[in-house]
Amino acid sequence: MKLNFKSIINTLKDVREYIFPVKKFVSKFQNINSEIELKNFIQERSAHVTQTTLYGYIKTRIGTRYPIMLEDDKFSNSINIAKWNIYVIAIADCTFYTYSYLYDKKNFRNFNVEKVYLDILETERNNGLNEKVFINAKSMFNERVQKINWNTFHSEKPFQQSSLALYKWSPIADELKELDKEIVLNSIKLKWNIVENEFKELTNS
Repeated sequence: MKLNFKSIINTLKDVREYIFPVKKFVSKFQNINSEIELKNFIQERSAHVTQTTLYGYIKTRIGTRYPIMLEDDKFSNSINIAKWNIYVIAIADCTFYTYSYLYDKKNFRNFNVEKVYLDILETERNNGLNEKVFINAKSMFNERVQKINWNTFHSEKPFQQSSLALYKWSPIADELKELDKEIVLNSIKLKWNIVENEFKELTNS
């Protein structure tokens, strides 16, 4: 495989754009006072967690070969498949978490959680979310929303599904993932803990 140093430099420089548009990572939320602000928070933080954990794990496992591997179409496609399948579950987890927290702690009852989730998915279709993942995500969400306990979800491992999705979909050999399982799950847990603390601060008033 021919080594293209210019391509490698550009890859390292633009890696965020490769996985998700950079605009998703520049927002600094001052507060959350509307459903639109809440939807933006869910979308941006879910994208951030997905990117940092997926990219971080792949980069750690592959090391200095990462830029070279990105020039391989099959590997790049594997990352693309992984990012969307993890991301749609991360959005669902974050949606359920935020609304459960508001329901339990803020007595918030007037919400349409399905609409918020589908609005985000529709937006992401314009960014490359394919039809199969879109349909599967809607089905998964509908199944989960029927079983959710809004009073307790936020305090009962709310991000477990996206954590398992990171482990499942990361394009790393199964025998290596088995060795890394605890580290991978802890890495995304820590990222979600930051999101939880931020959300609690933003809704503390």
